[in-house]
Amino acid sequence: MRLTKFTDLALRAVMRLAVAEPGAPLTTREVAEAMDVPYTHMAKAISRLQHLGVVEARRGRGGGLELTGLGHRASVGWLVRELEGEDEVVACEGDPPCPLRAACRLRRALADAQEAFYATLDPLTVSEVVASPTGPVLISLTGRRSG
Repeated sequence: MRLTKFTDLALRAVMRLAVAEPGAPLTTREVAEAMDVPYTHMAKAISRLQHLGVVEARRGRGGGLELTGLGHRASVGWLVRELEGEDEVVACEGDPPCPLRAACRLRRALADAQEAFYATLDPLTVSEVVASPTGPVLISLTGRRSG
């Protein structure tokens, strides 16, 4: 199974915010630069994370992004499910629909494999994935993009 780039980006943003210094919120631009991705892509990911209640954003002086309590405690499996949506691994009902869809045993096996993938991530929390050695590396990241 392969995660979308959007999910990958959102997970990296959550991880960076999880190790931010308390009381020193980061901006979307700072997170984008640290992850070496375009600001517009990061802004979309942050917006979705806000909608999920994982990230809090405050405007103005002293504002910025902070991970919420839910964000620190969140299961990585839950986050991936929410970010990836309900799509199946294969598009049996796509355009055109697969001619085997009515009698295919592979579709069920792939759905089971997808659930097993998520189930493996379920016990892992955001706080656990940013433990050492990951956390110090995340903290050391600075923007590498120019302009």
